[in-house]
Amino acid sequence: MLGRHITLFTLFGFEVKLDFSWIFLALLISWSLATGYFPVTYTGLSATTYWTMGIAGALGLFFSIIFHEMSHSLVARQYGLPIRGITLFIFGGVAEMEEEPKDAKTEFLMAIAGPIASLLLALVFGLCATISINFGATAAVSGIFSYLSLINGVLALFNLVPAFPLDGGRVLRAALWRWKGDVRWATRIAARAGSGFGLVLIILGVLNILSGNFVGGMWWFLIGMFLIGAARGSYIQLQTRRAFEGETVARFMTESPVTVPPELSVAQLVDDYVYTYGHDMFPVLASGQLLGSVTIHDVKALPREKWASTQIGEIMTPRSETNTIGPHEDALKALSLMQRGGRSRLMVADGSRLIGIVVLKDMLKLMSLKLDLENLD
Repeated sequence: MLGRHITLFTLFGFEVKLDFSWIFLALLISWSLATGYFPVTYTGLSATTYWTMGIAGALGLFFSIIFHEMSHSLVARQYGLPIRGITLFIFGGVAEMEEEPKDAKTEFLMAIAGPIASLLLALVFGLCATISINFGATAAVSGIFSYLSLINGVLALFNLVPAFPLDGGRVLRAALWRWKGDVRWATRIAARAGSGFGLVLIILGVLNILSGNFVGGMWWFLIGMFLIGAARGSYIQLQTRRAFEGETVARFMTESPVTVPPELSVAQLVDDYVYTYGHDMFPVLASGQLLGSVTIHDVKALPREKWASTQIGEIMTPRSETNTIGPHEDALKALSLMQRGGRSRLMVADGSRLIGIVVLKDMLKLMSLKLDLENLD
């Protein structure tokens, strides 16, 4: 769902990150406010004033989304759920959970915290707008506060739609979970509601485009597509968690993997190992000690004319928690490491002693068999 991002700052122990797609959203919002909403709502102001209001409105929305997601994160931490951080992206923001809530109560409280936070901001900005008008502030100042009050109210109401993975969809899942006691069934129903709502938005988008409102229609269309994909992805993620529940890395590990010494040249690595075994990563060992790993990406970063004169020890990635895992660690942790690092293989080690290797393809194959045999879908 998310692509490249930068870390902006840390707030209450949570990293706040900005996906590059959000820059497009900020520009679009600033432009829409400066050329559409504010000139129509507050006539007679200068172009410079409208653009200032547009940029301020986009920054206010930036703050509002962080406030919304921070409320989710603080409640999650209160109930012992680890949050990797908060990321702003083209469709808003997301608090990145490492684990799913353990019970329906936690799910409900986490989900409802976001809309409550947005409603609170709507009231605060509305009060600021009223005070600014009463104290004779300019139309630009009161207009910005009024817009932020409106947009936070809209944000709260939109998120309360019972369509997973929106907050309202999570509230629906919590209610169904509490009723039936089956989180998988509850997620399936809530995800179907999310896909249905996404389809409605797509239809609305197409109708808007056909009526001449291309930008607005395209926006609804894209949000609908995103919701359908996110709903399906969330259900698949739950299936994955259920399939690997209680499994350790050792279950999926391949022992005695092919290794390479650090003094081997990059040219020898490519000719004698990559082309022979077809692997994209090899553990690097010296005197039985695991030093790190060398990958295709490491090789590609080196100019071809230097392959013969460069040893792989010079380009390898040292052993660390990002490319190495213990045999008794949770299999879900291995999947998370692969996903975050863009890897298909992890080294399995006990300290500096290599035990084996775990391959994403093997894990997914066993997951597919388990889903089929145990009818987890």
